[in-house]
Amino acid sequence: MLESDFRQTFNSTFKPEVYEALVADIKASGRNSLEFRVSETPFFPTRELTSELISAAETIASELNTPPLRARLNDAIPSRLLVPNEDAHPQFLQIDFAICEDAHGNPLPQLIELQGFPTVFAFQALLDEKLRHHYTIPSDLKSYFNGLSRERYLTLFKEILLGDCDPEQVILLEIEPDKQKTRIDFYITEDYTGVTPVCLTDIKKRGKKLYYRKNGKEIPIERIYNRVIFDELEKKNLAFEFSFQDELDVKWLNHPNWFFKLSKFCLPLLSNKYVPKCYFLAELEKYPDDLENYVAKPLFSFSGGGVIIDVTKEALDSIEDKSNYLLQRKVNYAPAIETPEGGTKVELRMMFFWRDEDEKPMLVNNLVRMSRGKLINTMFNKVQNWTGSNIAYHL
Repeated sequence: MLESDFRQTFNSTFKPEVYEALVADIKASGRNSLEFRVSETPFFPTRELTSELISAAETIASELNTPPLRARLNDAIPSRLLVPNEDAHPQFLQIDFAICEDAHGNPLPQLIELQGFPTVFAFQALLDEKLRHHYTIPSDLKSYFNGLSRERYLTLFKEILLGDCDPEQVILLEIEPDKQKTRIDFYITEDYTGVTPVCLTDIKKRGKKLYYRKNGKEIPIERIYNRVIFDELEKKNLAFEFSFQDELDVKWLNHPNWFFKLSKFCLPLLSNKYVPKCYFLAELEKYPDDLENYVAKPLFSFSGGGVIIDVTKEALDSIEDKSNYLLQRKVNYAPAIETPEGGTKVELRMMFFWRDEDEKPMLVNNLVRMSRGKLINTMFNKVQNWTGSNIAYHL
């Protein structure tokens, strides 16, 4: 059993018209820009599963912070993409787990990937608010961790983004932000913090300083909430005035180097019960005999791009850039959520803040993705009911 008794109550009282009102309200709160599917249901993990998830997330976060592993991470950054003035750690960290069971039926989260890159921190706060408005969610069920309330969570988020700057001096940097599938999070971030989404082609550079225009005036940029994904940037081949490799007088949140360092690159370097066996494809002298039990993943692609689910020797041999691929043992997702249309697989993202003054990150919130297909990412779950993105409520 992976969900609490509240699952039966939720299913028995679910009304499609209430769900439709929920989605409409979310869209209206985000400038009608919801481009991914919100599932009909949150996830209600048992106390035992929540305990294992917290243990898994904190075990991996602790291992990431050890000197031996940190020393290996510099190899993750392509030399042509190395950005100067890296800070001691990222301000935002995400760790994704498949919800599985061990041989005895006990909950066992299994690491899928991790990101030293911001996720939808603002959207998840809005989602919690709207779920509680439209559904009957007991007050003792929480989405936040470490005793945080919604108000304290948003205060911390705003403090990390702004530091001691005026919101106008902080931007959310993206590639054509008004075209991104996650742009609803950009707009909600602006509503909560005053931080404006800005396309990198609209940035001006003079010396080491960057500027953008707002309300007819030029404003110096002191801090950048960086949402630029490098593989997309290289594919777009856009012209803009600065280079990420420039010496710039700006504070990155997260610094771009962490995009590479805390990524799928870490998977073969981690070793605990929550981490499936994983190899750098280029370092394998011989493929495993049971390739059908593995999945091949690009190191730095997002949203499931380039993933090979049905792995064969021929498929691996055809990969031109093997240095950009991992071979990871498949995990057996449990049908964690019992829906009116059958069991649904779950991945749960554990979300951390990491303030500059703190020695270690703080677990703060979560995100859930649900699927009944081969790929979990919400971009691949736009049709089936009871799939998509949501949140977990724990006791």
